[in-house]
Amino acid sequence: MKTAPLTLLLLFLFCAGCATTGGDSDESEPTLIDAPATAAMPSNEPPAEAAAPASRQEEGEVPIAVAESEQPEAGPEEVIVQGRNIRRYEVIHDLVADAQIRLRDVELQYVFTGKGRNQVLRGRPVAFALWSDTKQEWSIAHIELPRPPINWTPGRKPLPFRNLTPGIQARHVKGTGAERLMFSFSQDGEPLKVYGRKFPVFDNNLLKRRQWRAVVQTAKPIVYLPFTEDTFDPGFVSGGKEFLVATARQAIEELRLAQVPSAAFPGELLADAIPLQVITTLAVIEQTDDTDYVRKQTLAFEEVLSQYGLKQEEAYRYSVSSANALGPMQFTDRRGNGTYSLVVRRCPRAKLDPDFERGATNLLNAMKAAVCLLDLELAGMRSDIRLAYRDNPAVLGIFPVAAYNGGPRNVTKLYRVLSRMNVGLDELSRPGTQPAGRSVACPCVWKAEGANVRPVTIPRYNNENRWYIEKYQSIVSLFE
Repeated sequence: MKTAPLTLLLLFLFCAGCATTGGDSDESEPTLIDAPATAAMPSNEPPAEAAAPASRQEEGEVPIAVAESEQPEAGPEEVIVQGRNIRRYEVIHDLVADAQIRLRDVELQYVFTGKGRNQVLRGRPVAFALWSDTKQEWSIAHIELPRPPINWTPGRKPLPFRNLTPGIQARHVKGTGAERLMFSFSQDGEPLKVYGRKFPVFDNNLLKRRQWRAVVQTAKPIVYLPFTEDTFDPGFVSGGKEFLVATARQAIEELRLAQVPSAAFPGELLADAIPLQVITTLAVIEQTDDTDYVRKQTLAFEEVLSQYGLKQEEAYRYSVSSANALGPMQFTDRRGNGTYSLVVRRCPRAKLDPDFERGATNLLNAMKAAVCLLDLELAGMRSDIRLAYRDNPAVLGIFPVAAYNGGPRNVTKLYRVLSRMNVGLDELSRPGTQPAGRSVACPCVWKAEGANVRPVTIPRYNNENRWYIEKYQSIVSLFE
């Protein structure tokens, strides 16, 4: 394979997850698809220059094609529990399953305003299944989000909404779209726990034509639960880790059985080019908001892992950024000729699903596509980076990971700033411990100096990409 043509080709590899680290991505008007043990933050807060970008909470609309492919989940199997204690995560799992069953028959409350040609759909209705620990009973709450969707920024004006259920108090917590919309509820002073939510996905073409009745008639309701503190449990965190490792291992083994060649290392197999822990790490950091990470540290990762543990293959299936990056690995595919389609073409023996929406929302397929993309990105890098990566893939994984998030340009920028920082490729190390009284503002890389390592702040070149690298370094060892 010739280097020059491949390098030119890789210039077209825009980031697969470029819109995820800036926040829980804010909802633009529908295209058709639709976080324990906490780690304390360092006592010295990073200066504004190093602070993570503000979460814009901008989410795209789930494509109808994805919403229509939702598979009804069977109710939980009957389990005899006599003579043993039920663990908390098992109780939560059963409550979530019960909430899903109850929500399937709930009718969403659509409201039209105006008459004749001036008639419009007032908003997007959403239903929540709420559980009272005190009364040991369910209730259903209805709220209505504004339509068209509005940009919502945490810490600024609250998201306007209508509470359609008298007697139940509602408060918007975060998010606006199918994946991350969160509300808290209470009744008579008692907090109610959210274990389910029904959210409608609209046909964007009908919205553009302002065919409001048809919009409602063709709306696809999905029953899906975003992260809530009510469903967080260490059992789901460990289960999520095991699930991601098992899925990544299966992806790599399927690539091995298919004898898919590596573009970065000619004569070798793709399955040997990208370590399992890089893929599992990407599945977590693509769904971890920068601001959440700065504020919560390890807990932010655990919240994402808890989602994978609870929902398995369905986790982050409806994750859509404002840039239309889709699914758990946040692939993009601009008009059928973007990153995902390019990977399908360049990695034919992997037999990736050619349908973008179906392939990007299937975790196993998306992981195989991510392996292919990382390999293609590595193939376009300098030979000294590739050689250093081969010797120390977990640490030097910052380069293909930087490319995955921001494309080849960010690799070049990262290499240049490391040179200005006097950090050689062979000096890069795993994170250590910040020295007492001499802590360094991060995001940073770690430089080996004899038997010791010290942090070195990454100069500003792309704030989103710097935090992406910081998150990668912070979690990759979890999967080793």
